[in-house]
Amino acid sequence: MKDIPHLYSRFLVSSGVSTDTRKIEPNSIFFALKGDNFDGNSYADKALEHGALLAVIDDKTQTGESKMLVDDVLETLQDLANYHRKQIKIPIIAITGSNGKTTTKKLTHEVLSKEFKVKATLGNLNNHIGVPLTLLSFTAELDLGIVEMGANHQKEIEALCKIAEPNYGLITNFGKAHLEGFGGIEGVIKGKSELYDYLIEHDGLIFFNRDDDLQVEKAIKHKNYSIGEKPLSDCQVIFKEARPFVTVEYSNLTIHSKLIGRYNFKNISAAIGIGRYFSVDKEEIKVAIEEFEPEEMRSQILKKEGKNILLDAYNANPTSMEAALRSFKQMESGPQSVILGDMFEVGQDSSQEHLHILEVCKTLDFDDILVCGEHFSEAASAFDKVKGFKTTEELKEFVKTNKTQLSSNILIKGSRGMKLESILDVI
Repeated sequence: MKDIPHLYSRFLVSSGVSTDTRKIEPNSIFFALKGDNFDGNSYADKALEHGALLAVIDDKTQTGESKMLVDDVLETLQDLANYHRKQIKIPIIAITGSNGKTTTKKLTHEVLSKEFKVKATLGNLNNHIGVPLTLLSFTAELDLGIVEMGANHQKEIEALCKIAEPNYGLITNFGKAHLEGFGGIEGVIKGKSELYDYLIEHDGLIFFNRDDDLQVEKAIKHKNYSIGEKPLSDCQVIFKEARPFVTVEYSNLTIHSKLIGRYNFKNISAAIGIGRYFSVDKEEIKVAIEEFEPEEMRSQILKKEGKNILLDAYNANPTSMEAALRSFKQMESGPQSVILGDMFEVGQDSSQEHLHILEVCKTLDFDDILVCGEHFSEAASAFDKVKGFKTTEELKEFVKTNKTQLSSNILIKGSRGMKLESILDVI
């Protein structure tokens, strides 16, 4: 059974939805989702005991009051979110891309919030579960909603668009992220472009980077708004410097951000451009960008034991890793050390991509290059100057006993699973 209008009537009198019994809000609706190692159906009674108004389940053996049996809980959650989206009818901006989508989402939210009532995806709730939860947190009182969309396979963005039905969309970039799932860079381009495909089909507006020839090719013939350094851009934003913080020029204003690295320039530009499209006052845009603080472990500058540390350990892929290394090299004129951890989900090109990153390190001539993880430790054997370790713990032991040898400027970057932030404990 899947009576969405009836379920929606219950949703309207609830306090919201939940998928985790540890975070049940009184009077909420619990969706008993399944995972690889759990079955939410077995927690339905617990959810009700903790104050849930209703438990949506798909296990026919479950009985009891305040339970709604459906064929598929996840599909029901997605259908409810889409039904809700149709009722509230607010304009929605979708943001995806290989790198920078979370930072761009947050910047855009800060900019638009200066003039409008806006809500955006919380944290990284950007997948087939997170997007429905995001939509169900929106209300008709909002002026705009911002939905971040993540994917590691083709057809995922297409599916998320069918749920969220965005009116506007931005692809931050096409990079070497989730290559394993997408089947290479061409698969990444095709998968991320599903957002633009949806907007074209539904007469939506495409925000795009005018300085990226591939984006120009995909967007220029359709309803669009371009952002970039080129004079032809609808919104022109000029890069000034990143030493270490990014400074840009827009509409005769100089904007000093708290974000580091040239790679953040496009994220800042996108937020400025979207703000301008929606007629946010340029002085307010400047204030929003300058007030924005990067979140923990995303290009975070720290000082410890007399060392300047750039911690970027939230995620990593070949594109973001190379961009971070080149940007770090330009930041300081003094000695520099880099500590890198494996990049996950790179697929069959993993060995080649890790070797390439070490080639980049060699070219940039860092004073110390320490790497850890299965792939980086293997690649390190081809380089005299690189010290490789199988695990983060082995690297930590080395740093603990040799920290005085490290340079005064250190970059720490790797995929989330490497937990490189733990290195800070021994520096």
